[in-house]
Amino acid sequence: MPFDFKKEYRELYMPKSKPQLVEVPPMNYIAVRGTGDPNEDGGAYQQAISVLYAVAYTLKMSYKTDYKIAGFFEYVVPPLEGFWRQDNVDGVNYSDKSSFHWISVIRLPDFVTKTDFDWAVQTAAKKKQLDCSSAEFLTIEEGLCVQIMHVGSYDDEPASVAVMDEYLAQNGYANDLTAERLHHEIYLSDPRKTAPEKRKTVLRHPIKKA
Repeated sequence: MPFDFKKEYRELYMPKSKPQLVEVPPMNYIAVRGTGDPNEDGGAYQQAISVLYAVAYTLKMSYKTDYKIAGFFEYVVPPLEGFWRQDNVDGVNYSDKSSFHWISVIRLPDFVTKTDFDWAVQTAAKKKQLDCSSAEFLTIEEGLCVQIMHVGSYDDEPASVAVMDEYLAQNGYANDLTAERLHHEIYLSDPRKTAPEKRKTVLRHPIKKA
């Protein structure tokens, strides 16, 4: 069976629908940065997703090519994730999606090096006839966070965030959202196939002692 990050690291990908603390280790990602409304048809966000998956699947299927990655094992491509912020906004203003700054990411297995990543970007661009130059190899260390499983529409996330905030206040913690430590979402449902009220999204905020 291919290695499945969601199953092997359930504490990171499958939290309960009530807040919990988690220490998130450093991870490497394929990342594309941008700004604007993620729902814009053909917009920057949707273009970024195309680049992410092109590179991710090039790496996943590399074992069928002449390029061999040291330590490679077969795996399931991890879920799409996003780091989000807005200028001069405390938390997230869901009514003004055009002001979002985002980093869309897909986790990389630890055996993928920067050299392997560069090969995949070049190979994906050539094979897919797609400009993949926006993709970057990014390491993120989130550290101590609070997270919750949000079930429902993305626009209903504030209710789950409020539950996390109340949990923090009751347990001596505070949000630590900064330009470096961002609101984080992990998308466990395909929005093209899943009704809004059934979508599962991990919401995660960096925190500190109050």
